[in-house]
This record gives sequence, structure tokens and C-alpha cells, in this order.
Amino acid sequence: MLSYWEKSYFITYDHIIVGAGLVGLSVAIELADRYPSHRVLLLERGWIPSGASTRNAGFACMGSASELLDDLQHMSEEEVVQLFEQRKNGLALLRQRMGDNAIGYQQNGSYELLRPHELGVLDHLEYLNTLLLPIIGEKAFSICNEKIQPFGFSPRLSTAMVANHCEGELNTGKMMQSLLRLALDKKIEIKTGIAVERFEEEQSSVTVIINDEIRKEPIELRAKTLCICTNAFTKHLLPQEFVTPGRGQVLITQPIPHLPFKGIFHFDKGYYYFREIDGRILLGGGRNRDFDTETTTEMTFNDNIQQHLETLLNEMIAPNIPIEIAQRWSGIMAFGNSKQPLVKQFSQSVFGAFRMGGMGVALGSLSAQQIATLMQQEIESRL
Repeated sequence: MLSYWEKSYFITYDHIIVGAGLVGLSVAIELADRYPSHRVLLLERGWIPSGASTRNAGFACMGSASELLDDLQHMSEEEVVQLFEQRKNGLALLRQRMGDNAIGYQQNGSYELLRPHELGVLDHLEYLNTLLLPIIGEKAFSICNEKIQPFGFSPRLSTAMVANHCEGELNTGKMMQSLLRLALDKKIEIKTGIAVERFEEEQSSVTVIINDEIRKEPIELRAKTLCICTNAFTKHLLPQEFVTPGRGQVLITQPIPHLPFKGIFHFDKGYYYFREIDGRILLGGGRNRDFDTETTTEMTFNDNIQQHLETLLNEMIAPNIPIEIAQRWSGIMAFGNSKQPLVKQFSQSVFGAFRMGGMGVALGSLSAQQIATLMQQEIESRL
């Protein structure tokens, strides 16, 4: 049972957002900016966000050459260019909102390693440069094979390297902490450790039912709008939506003295990625080696993929350097039948922004802006 004070001050809000990752936080900030007098509540089931927002590699990326060429096998040129532009604009919005220092953004360069069987990618670089020129105003890709040896990569396994002139890197921890602080500065209420069981709609309002472990009873929260930003975990609340989870395996080494490279790196159509961070090598990916097992929301290890990552580390990335693994983890991404994020109004009061396709850092801020605009249009239509 609730007290008089609880019913008076902790039950009714203007907007409730489920999921306090990058997208959920950005939606809350957008709404607080547009409606400073509104009460905005952000609910998170974990003590910190539980999906990919705090568990990614910190890549500020828009797509490697081989990934874009693969996309063009399934998408039109117009669709690929549009998605690239969305990623570009999303990163620009994040940097503009937070400032580079607050998110640890650096432009140390982005590169793609090509193995012997992938050299055909080089034949299509000028085509990609022409395709993307109207978006970025400069050449996107260039060959930089001369950096393979100074970076210490295996010349046998890394036959060629392509520089991507559009991408950078950031510090995921700093980014999420800065977003949380900004949300609190804007008087957004954030409740962690809250599991949302379901929601029920009424005319021009929605009831969100949560569990309360102390009171041993469900609690009903009420709001004018509900926005679901739970990415790979969305089917619990919206079972009809096409959302497929994809787990990413990651490891990071102990600090390596005189590590010869900086920047972010991709290979195999973006399925593998690594970077330097704090003098360490962070390496992740390999989902394509075992799609069936990695289509899960369980944050456990895939031992075969973890071992494969170590092999790549020792044979391809740092073949002449003694390596000690410091830490391993996994993160959950969300995919669908399209690479486009799902930004949608589901009913008069229920909205959602999720299914970022492993590109949440690039797409999250723009998707939040887009869903906040849909919410604003609905709110103003009621006046």
C-alpha cells in the first residue's frame, strides 16, 4: 500500500521513459528542453543501463568500406547514403550537446584492415567516395598500407589498410556519466532497479505497472506519454515488434608499454573491431561466427568466440607483443529486418526508439530527437 505522500508526489508524471541508456537519456533531455515545467521520469531496470550503452567499444563510427559495400548488396544506394547521413548527424548532435571533452571524443583516425581475400574492396573505394561526397564534402576513404608495419600488425593477415576520414572515438563511461549529470541538472527524475512489467493505455494517458520488492505489490505510475527505449529488451513490452538481440563479446588487455597504434579499427564488414584505450587493446566482435548462440539477451561468454578473439589478438593485431587479458564482458545489441532504427508512435500515448543495429553511439541522439518531435506533435495536438 502507498502512503499519502507517495501517492501525491511519486505516482503521476507528464512523461515516462523506460530505459536509461544513451537513447532513453537523450529522449528525457530533449523533453526537458522542450517542456521545462513537465515532470519527466526515467526508469532503468539495472543499477546502471543494462544493454549496450555502457558495454560498447566507444566507436564514433558510420560504417567501414566493406560494411557499406555489403549493405549495398541488400539496400539501395539511396538507403545506404541516408543511413550514413543519419549516423553522421547523430554523432554531430551528440558532440554538440555534450562537448567533446565531456564524452572523451578524439579524432585519432579510423581504419579498416583487409585480409588477402578482401582486397577487392580496394577496387570500390572511389565509387564509395563519389557516393558519399555530397554528405561529407570530402573523400571518405583512402588506402594507407604504409601504416601496417609501424602499427605492428601482421603483414601476412593484414594485406591492406583503408583510412576512414569521417570517424573518431569516445569514452563510453565519460559519455554516460555526462548524460546522467545533464539529465539530473534538468530536473529529470531517474529511478534505477525498476522492472516495468507492462503498461495499460487509457484515453490520452498511460499507466505503467512496476514491481516493488519492498511492498510486494505492483505499483501503478501514470503519465501523459510513455516512450520505450529498451533496445534489445523491447519485446517484453512490445512483443509484436521485430527486434532480434545480438550479443557482442569483448576483451581488453592489461596496459601495453609503447603500444604502436592509436585510433579505432574494423575488419570483416565491421563484425570485428579494436582500439587503443588507456594504453590497452580493446577487441570485440565475432558474432558472425555463431549467430544462433549470440542471438540472445543473456550476458554470458561465448568461450569459442572469446578464444578466437585472443587468437586474432596474438596473430593479427599484436603478433610481436606479450599480451595479458585483463577483463572480458559482453553487451547486447538489437537488430531487425532493416538497418534503420525503429522510431515510431505506436498509439496516442505510446512511443518508442530502439533497434539501433549496433550503431547506438552514432544513431542514438538523432533517434531521440526524432521521437521527441513525434511526442511534441502529439502533445500539441491535444491542446
